[in-house]
Amino acid sequence: MPGMQMPGMTSMNGAEALLMSEASGTSMNPRSWPIPMRMISARGWSLMFMGTAFVVDTQQFGPRGHDKSYSTNWFMFGAAHAVGRGSFMFQLMTSLEPATITNRSYPELFQTGETAYGKPLVDEQHPHNLIMGLGFNYAYPLGEDTFVQVYFAPVGDPALGPVAFPHRDSAAELPEAPLGHHWEDSTHIADEVVTAAIMHKFIRLEASGFYGTEPGENRWIIQYGPINSWSTRLSLFPAKNWMAQVSVGRLAHPEREEPGDVVRSTASLHYSRPMQGSAWSSSLIWGRNHEIFSQHNTDAYTLESALPLSRRNFITGRVELVDKDELFSDDPALEEQLARTAGSTFRIGAYTMGYTRDVEMLPAIETGIGANFTTYTVPSAITPYYGRHPVGVNVYLRARLRSRK
Repeated sequence: MPGMQMPGMTSMNGAEALLMSEASGTSMNPRSWPIPMRMISARGWSLMFMGTAFVVDTQQFGPRGHDKSYSTNWFMFGAAHAVGRGSFMFQLMTSLEPATITNRSYPELFQTGETAYGKPLVDEQHPHNLIMGLGFNYAYPLGEDTFVQVYFAPVGDPALGPVAFPHRDSAAELPEAPLGHHWEDSTHIADEVVTAAIMHKFIRLEASGFYGTEPGENRWIIQYGPINSWSTRLSLFPAKNWMAQVSVGRLAHPEREEPGDVVRSTASLHYSRPMQGSAWSSSLIWGRNHEIFSQHNTDAYTLESALPLSRRNFITGRVELVDKDELFSDDPALEEQLARTAGSTFRIGAYTMGYTRDVEMLPAIETGIGANFTTYTVPSAITPYYGRHPVGVNVYLRARLRSRK
């Protein structure tokens, strides 16, 4: 990485290249991934711009399905400058989802987590905040192959879990959140994040402190709270196409409507191979939430991949198995009845296939038109409420800032 070249840039020192290769917070995709970013140099500053937006129409079939049109989106700006042998970077990440997703959610069968209008979200996904990330990063080389790093973010991403799905290379053509989001990567918008890291050759160790409660319903403001949670993450980069991580953290009262803390453990393996002007990228992810109050464990497993068939044609897939224990939290009487007869946790399978076709519209924007289809496996105890064969369909227009050639 030291002295690496990026499109539109002069040579950067190793610390600056390290910072510019990060996704949200201090997380990283495999090093071979061709990052879709615009980069320019101005008076000693390296400036980076990224952004993706989906305009989506969702149609869901089944007793608890809903339809809606909305937009998921995010935009990122980074500015890095050498400071002696080290480098400083300012990072800002924003989303217009508080405006482009009405009524504080969009439909997604079997999705759970957070609230809208004071009620638990069930079969709905919450929008992201206007300020998804606001962070300050500094990296310094201790030697040719060793870097130390510190990161502070009033809003940011602690060292817990894989790269969050909006920034993960294997999820780049999927507009919807994974069902395992609150087991795997939901801390990517946390408050008062402080992280220290050391990287030597292909191994990296990080530790974070942060405010562990999930964001509130007002997505327009920057929230804050005391540093009451911690995490640590070990990442390996054995080859340029491969990256793996294991992490664990204790989150203080992550869900506002539920008592107690959660210990979250994750592990993931990621692969990215440049091809067809893009990359074939895949991820295998596991996450577990251990609820301290109830001593209850739930797990989520995700396998996803994005494969370019040519420069303009992409197929995508995502397979998930997730233990859901909040599917009836919006109906306490029914939830209690099911707990007595069938238990409180139900393993849901979700199977998604999709296709995106790039079309030339604007020279600086990668524009694609696509659709994906999701079918589910449902335990028999809850088929009276979801049906035997619930299905979801998304049709979308994708716009992504194109890299400068």
